[in-house]
Amino acid sequence: MAVLRITPNLLCDDPARMAAFYRDFFGLDIVMALDFITTSAATAHQQVPQISMATEGGSGTELPVLSIEVDDLDALHDTMRAQEIPCAYGPVNEPWGVRRLFLRDPAGYLINVLEHRN
Repeated sequence: MAVLRITPNLLCDDPARMAAFYRDFFGLDIVMALDFITTSAATAHQQVPQISMATEGGSGTELPVLSIEVDDLDALHDTMRAQEIPCAYGPVNEPWGVRRLFLRDPAGYLINVLEHRN
């Protein structure tokens, strides 16, 4: 048996609104839309299924429900400021080699957005 995909399921009142946020903010494509669920994906990139198990979010932070890696965290942060989306944490350069920030999506889920630093 091979794992082909791992998909987090985020409980929310309005799946279409949540999918629109992830589409507009992160560029995710809506790949499935039914009356009770909408699924988004980064279809332009090959993804490796991952599950992280943690006691906290690192650096003493709350554990986010999702981590999204981007190629330009500073550009995303500029977009957040322009849209008046507050940072829940960061942006900060962490000792394990990532620059990251936390934000909350429309349903209130804490999202870790990161860029690997070389």
